[in-house]
Amino acid sequence: MKKAVAITAATLALFAAFPAAAQFAKPADAVKYRESAFKLMATHFGRINAMAQGKVPFDAKAVQANAEVLSVIAKLPWDAFPAGSNVGKTEAKPEVWSQPEKFKSGAQLLIDNVAKLDTAARAGNLDQIKAAAGEVGKSCKACHETYKKD
Repeated sequence: MKKAVAITAATLALFAAFPAAAQFAKPADAVKYRESAFKLMATHFGRINAMAQGKVPFDAKAVQANAEVLSVIAKLPWDAFPAGSNVGKTEAKPEVWSQPEKFKSGAQLLIDNVAKLDTAARAGNLDQIKAAAGEVGKSCKACHETYKKD
């Protein structure tokens, strides 16, 4: 599992290193990319959050592995909102592009909170993980309320 996590993280980091313009030949490509990144974020955070909420048994190693991947994935979707990518089947509201600084600030808050969750996961302390997961959840919710269509 650790090897798979490391390979996934390295692959995602490689893609994150390319400028957004080089990644997306068409606006629809940006939409697909960011939706994929958000789906991965939801999957890995959901695994952690289920343990933090006591819905599944706590497994410190699983939390750490998922937090490690999440810390990479959390940085990916934000460059996939270039001008002109508010087309097709996007769930992004126009405010993403009309309030870019506020949107970037929200993205950075999520990235920062995920980093804190990763630190808590490395420590293996369930109470710290619960607190950090709560802050990640708040970051997600705030962004969804402002920038995501229902």
